[in-house]
Amino acid sequence: MSLFSKIMQSRSKKDEIFFAEIQKVIGFKPSKLMHYKKAFTHSSIKKTSSAGKPLNYERLEYLGDAILSAVIAFFLFKKIPLGTEGYLTQMRSKIVSREHLNEIGRDLDLIRFVSSNVPQENFGDNIHGNVFEALIGAVFLDKGYNSCERFIYKVVIEPYVDIERLEGKITSYKSLLIEWCQKQKKKINYEVYEDTGNDSLKHFSVKLSINEDMQSKGRATSKKKAEEIASKRAYYKLQDKISVQ
Repeated sequence: MSLFSKIMQSRSKKDEIFFAEIQKVIGFKPSKLMHYKKAFTHSSIKKTSSAGKPLNYERLEYLGDAILSAVIAFFLFKKIPLGTEGYLTQMRSKIVSREHLNEIGRDLDLIRFVSSNVPQENFGDNIHGNVFEALIGAVFLDKGYNSCERFIYKVVIEPYVDIERLEGKITSYKSLLIEWCQKQKKKINYEVYEDTGNDSLKHFSVKLSINEDMQSKGRATSKKKAEEIASKRAYYKLQDKISVQ
């Protein structure tokens, strides 16, 4: 009997199913399933090791974020030999943006693996990108850098990275508006206030004004998101003026 067969016999039926599904996602057989199980364990489970250390995906998310950034940086360094430091940094930011990673996590349907005491409908959008980064961390610990790099090429670079499309992608409407206002010597102001209303979660509302003329509003569960929503609305309202500068 092969070592692989012995390992499979020692696993529970649930682990066998998880093993098979993870193998489909990453494209090779996991060696240490514990890393992948941890990559999908939410902190709400409050699982700890024998030493009392938390067992959830947060540390793997941190590791995966760093590995992903390094792989993308090297890819861009080779792909765009004439790119300046600022240009390469901007392109990397677009590829590893939270919005983009959430998209990848959704496409891979990683949320189906998450163990949590929180109902899925209460997860924020970032859960998709968070567990994707944790999965990268798990692949790195299980198989090493080279295998992790191949995985990132397979699931990120080959299907999603189009340099020309990314060049036109706006990652921060707020930054774009502020830069435009500075060039035009216009005063931009974000008036933020708490706006819980009838919602169970705290919300914030934003009024965005340029030269004291109110341009747009935004509302979200964080100040940053509310400001970005208001900025995006203002951008499209002023797009013709901004694009001709």
